Amino acid sequence: MRLISQVLITNDIEGTIAALESAVTTERIVKILEEEKAFSVDDAKLAIEKAYMASEETTVIILTAKIFTPLVQNKLLKVIEEPPKNKEFILITPSKATILPTIRSRLPIVILNEEKKEALTGLDLQQLSLASVYEYTQTHKRTDAKAMKLLVENISKEAIRSQQFDLDEKTLTLFTNAFVALDVGSPPQFVLNTLLLKLLARKKR
Repeated sequence: MRLISQVLITNDIEGTIAALESAVTTERIVKILEEEKAFSVDDAKLAIEKAYMASEETTVIILTAKIFTPLVQNKLLKVIEEPPKNKEFILITPSKATILPTIRSRLPIVILNEEKKEALTGLDLQQLSLASVYEYTQTHKRTDAKAMKLLVENISKEAIRSQQFDLDEKTLTLFTNAFVALDVGSPPQFVLNTLLLKLLARKKR
């Protein structure tokens, strides 16, 4: 595994960090890890601070979290776009859908868990309507937060692939916001309903 600036998409965050550490020769590793919550603005400030610490050796700054919010990604954007000398950034997260286009355009995306079969959502996004949103959310009224996160992730992937929606950068934050809402305890059915209604509003006519 190469120690270069990139985004690694994987569910095995610990294993990926171990693989990166095993690839070290002369590089210095700096890790800022959030295992159970979103990467915070304070974490981003710390990462930027570490990036501007002078060093002769290459420093690889590894940032991991289940979610990198748009606010945090925008905070990191400048230092990722124009990294100080001898600095590499590696972001590790489970979902490609939450990575903003501005970050994707600057860092290569490497998916490490493609062998994992995606669950089918059972939702026809091409035929999305108010009626189908209502019916679908009723079907998932007993779905817990953990299962809903997987469902939201797969809906986001299908929405992006379908090209049936006007998904600009602002709209893509819908998916990140859904993950954050589930993390803070919002009712899963409410999160799903809100996401689908906002997607419906962005459906191409």
